[in-house]
Amino acid sequence: MTHNAVEIRGLTVTRGGRPVLSALDLHIPRGQVTGLLGPSGCGKSTLLRSIVGVQRVDAGEVAVLDRPAGSRALRQRIGYVTQAASVYDDLTAVENLRFFARVLSQSDEEVRRVLDLVDLTGHADQVVARLSGGQRSRVSLAVALLGSPPLLVLDEPTVGLDPVLRASLWQLFHDLADAGTTVLVSSHVMDEAERCDRLLLMREGAIIADGEPGEIKARAGVPDIESAFLALVEDAG
Repeated sequence: MTHNAVEIRGLTVTRGGRPVLSALDLHIPRGQVTGLLGPSGCGKSTLLRSIVGVQRVDAGEVAVLDRPAGSRALRQRIGYVTQAASVYDDLTAVENLRFFARVLSQSDEEVRRVLDLVDLTGHADQVVARLSGGQRSRVSLAVALLGSPPLLVLDEPTVGLDPVLRASLWQLFHDLADAGTTVLVSSHVMDEAERCDRLLLMREGAIIADGEPGEIKARAGVPDIESAFLALVEDAG
């Protein structure tokens, strides 16, 4: 078993004849919260989809938990949350979770555990269509947590959440990482960078910085990640 949950070499993805990802090389260490940060449209979702194995790639290799991305054996080992809530609006929160739990051969006890993890126990019997956007996102996150997958891939899971809930979810991500889960979370909100163990800063399909937040700020000689990002863009320009 390698020390990395994800290893990518030469990953290239084009769409409509235009490169979205260009010969990316990167790795994601196990048991850490790795943040993938960059502006909307820079290729973050395409990279996450490539890792999960649902993106057609033009070239390169993506290994996930020591297997090729998209392998059948990985289906229950990756929890994936897309930007749009991927749950059924006409079911309650608990009905959604029980449905996906049956698919994954998980118990009702596991359903109760993940509801509690995302602080939705009090809304378990509400129809998803009547929940707030943030609550619907948390139902999707609870589905991804079923069965305690060793890798969580989260595409902007905190968008639209209030600051208190955002803080509690980041604490959950770190608790999961402390227990051995690898958490890869994307965001376009630069202040969330400080909450990550490690950062990948992305622009126009390329990784322009890779390291701990403190290291990236020190290299750029600035006090915050947003300033570091702008300085790196200027240097690259």
